[in-house]
Amino acid sequence: MFIHQRRGWEIPERLVTPEHIARGERPTRRMLLAGAGLALLPGAAHAQFSLFGGGTPAAPPKELKPLAATRNARYDGGRPITPEHDATTYNNYYEFSDGKTLYKEAQALPLDPWSIKVTGMVKEPRTIGLEELLKKVSLEERVYRHRCVERWAMTVPWTGFPLADLVRVAEPLGSAKYVVFTTIADQKNMPGLRKSYYPWPYVDGLTIQEAMNELSFLTVGMYGKTAPPQNGAPIRLTTPWKYGFKQVKAIVEVHFTDKRPVSFWEKLASDEYGFWANVNPAVAHPRWSQATESVLGSQEVVPTKIWNGYGEFVASMYDDKKSEKLFV
Repeated sequence: MFIHQRRGWEIPERLVTPEHIARGERPTRRMLLAGAGLALLPGAAHAQFSLFGGGTPAAPPKELKPLAATRNARYDGGRPITPEHDATTYNNYYEFSDGKTLYKEAQALPLDPWSIKVTGMVKEPRTIGLEELLKKVSLEERVYRHRCVERWAMTVPWTGFPLADLVRVAEPLGSAKYVVFTTIADQKNMPGLRKSYYPWPYVDGLTIQEAMNELSFLTVGMYGKTAPPQNGAPIRLTTPWKYGFKQVKAIVEVHFTDKRPVSFWEKLASDEYGFWANVNPAVAHPRWSQATESVLGSQEVVPTKIWNGYGEFVASMYDDKKSEKLFV
């Protein structure tokens, strides 16, 4: 019997640098999507695969300040809360990296001062500072489940305020039908922006009806502290019945319009990602099942719930939209 003894310089073929990267070629959309699929392989929950190469030097960690907010018992995650370390060190944020352990690179993003442009079909377009905005709302804590389209999930105590409060501050015109959110595009501190095959800046949106739903939440903190940059600080969208790619981080503009927006992922892969992106275990992504999910911080693989378990709050919004591609 032949016994192969691996030598020190040998590595598995799956870890070999892809040929197009070694040649310095621009990856195609098919290459990008194939690379993203590696994260979905069994046992690969914490594996790393990078099409970008090395990241920027790590900046000192941001100081996370305590946030005083009462937990709203109406919103119970229905699962044990994910350990903070897991929720804050395993993240999607393509502006920094296509890998998951980008939390060190994200510390370079300046968070203070921060302002948000309110534009489009509103009574008066303006720019509002985050500190000013927070004086107009009341913070609370809600425990929400979060599900990524890549099939990983977590349960987090988020601190923030209803998106409906911002809509009221913005005073949209009656003819506005959609709210569009844009993430900051910081060329200096976000190395992913150098990749021109992505349709920067990151944009996504909701209908006005979805924005006014009681579950729609603007998050400024988690685990009783201000949110760290890798999780979307200083202010991000949290809509727990939708896949995570809908939940825009580091919001710098809120735009009201009567035209349905085309989101970042729709522009990149319209055959795989649609506008609605509601969670449904019975509707598979074109390249993988959505029937189960892997819970961060544990070895659990659990069944996915329709609307991510929030149907009582949101399902009725879609009763007249059966002809729409509501899932993925």
